This record gives sequence, structure tokens and C-alpha cells, in this order.
Amino acid sequence: MTENELVVYQTEDVTISAGSELVEKGVQQFVWGYYFCIENTSNERIHLLGKNWNITDEKGNRFCDDSEGFKGEIPELEPGECFEFSSLAPIASPNAVFYGSCKIKKDSQLQAENVKIPTFSLSSGQMFSSMIN
Repeated sequence: MTENELVVYQTEDVTISAGSELVEKGVQQFVWGYYFCIENTSNERIHLLGKNWNITDEKGNRFCDDSEGFKGEIPELEPGECFEFSSLAPIASPNAVFYGSCKIKKDSQLQAENVKIPTFSLSSGQMFSSMIN
């Protein structure tokens, strides 16, 4: 996956790049790989506490990942550092939309905040080179 294929959302604290690829196309199931790169663009350490990611397909089915951490990790990022995350999602439709947020906390904050992730479509008309190892 090249940088031109990624969708980017930026705040003053983080830059989130996201992308997807169709990994497997079955008769009644499509397996999508998705990738995120979360970069700390603030001037202090941040903690990636969790996520609330949603995939809604064209039939109205919804897949949700509302959990703490990232595969058991709660990454801490110093200014300028990045965290990369990839996973798979089986969807029963060839087209869907991926949207949601990440929960981050700066060292100087008492409470965490939700940062929007870039919204992007999963469309079986697009085939990218292999991204998931």
C-alpha cells in the first residue's frame, strides 16, 4: 500500500493515516484488511488508550470494535513517534464504510479525549497489493 492510497485526518495532537484492502473475496463473505498509522504531532507524550471503530455495510450490518488498547497494548508515543496497527474484518457485503475514533490521553490531561479517525470506504472494486502479513 502506498502513501497515496491512505486517507489522512489531522488535529494539532495526532495525525491518523488509514487504508484498507480486500484480502479475500468469498461467495458470502469479504475479508478486509485495514491499516492505521497514528502519529503524535503534539509536544508531549500521549497514550493510546483504546478505539471505537465501526464498519457498516451496504445492507446495514454493523461490525464494532469498542475496546481498550490495540491487541493488548496501550502504546505510549513521544512527540514525533508513530504507532502502526493492522487487522482483519470479515464483512458479508462487498461494500462498506469504516469510521470511528481513537481514545488518547496526553500526560498533561486529566481525562482522555476521542480523536476521529479518517472515514474510508471498503469497496470490492478496489484491489490493493498485500498489506497484512
